[in-house]
Amino acid sequence: MQQSLTIGTRGSPLALYQAYLVQRLLVEKTGMTPDQFPVKILKTSGDRLKGHLSAFGGKGLFTKELEEALVTGEIDLAVHSMKDVPTVGQDSLEITAILEREDPRDAFISKKYERLADLPKGALVGTASIRRRAQLSAMRPDIKFDLLRGNVGTRLQKLSDGVCDATFLACAGLKRLEQEHEITEIIDTDRMLPAPAQGAIGIETRKADTSATALIKPLNCKATELAITAERAFLRALDGSCRTPIAALAVWDGETMVFKGEVIAKDGSARFSNADQMPLSSTIEAYDFGYRLGEAVKQAAGPHIDWDE
Repeated sequence: MQQSLTIGTRGSPLALYQAYLVQRLLVEKTGMTPDQFPVKILKTSGDRLKGHLSAFGGKGLFTKELEEALVTGEIDLAVHSMKDVPTVGQDSLEITAILEREDPRDAFISKKYERLADLPKGALVGTASIRRRAQLSAMRPDIKFDLLRGNVGTRLQKLSDGVCDATFLACAGLKRLEQEHEITEIIDTDRMLPAPAQGAIGIETRKADTSATALIKPLNCKATELAITAERAFLRALDGSCRTPIAALAVWDGETMVFKGEVIAKDGSARFSNADQMPLSSTIEAYDFGYRLGEAVKQAAGPHIDWDE
């Protein structure tokens, strides 16, 4: 019997869904039992903090404790939403597999209005995403915003309680939680480009743990891996954190990658984008492609974007 591998995860309903999805896939691939892939819940800094995450350091807040548990051997693999994973990680760890991506688009949700276009002047939108705030401000400078944090259920309840007129959530999370019925309107990516890596689940392991790597690698989706690599390289070129509104989406069809990325001023007053396509087949090529596009956007944006606030 092979040794068991402990799966580390956050405790939100969506995080638990993702962890048990990985457990189920491992059971299917290996023929081992669920007991050999126990799930361990860890509380992260991002779960404990209130207010804007950017004030406390940004992206790593949802992965730091999971990675520390990996390094110490408390867990053997960590399951992450890839949009939460910093572009620079610990040298001893690696993202071993990225599962097939779910719908990367944003969902507009309202109890009062059927479409984003129906929001009246001065409507109040609840969101913690500075990307969504900036994109919506570029479209509708009259919109007002309120901080809305918490897991999917918490935010939907606050919307039902009338805290705000509308909010946005990722389609991927709603679909995984079988809450698609909550979606009022799906926003096409030509209107709101998603966050880099939105909708993708990553599995992180210790580089030295070759047995875990051998079990996890077969779960990797190459098309998703290449797309996420390019998007994260774009983010890396822009020194992206949750302090800067950055969006990107790459799609690889088996031969050619199509990419679009942008950075937006926080108030929506300026936006700089880049789009291109090229044939590629490796993660190195995907990384170089995304990074090059990111460098071009950063050079164009220059002093017009506040990078370090």
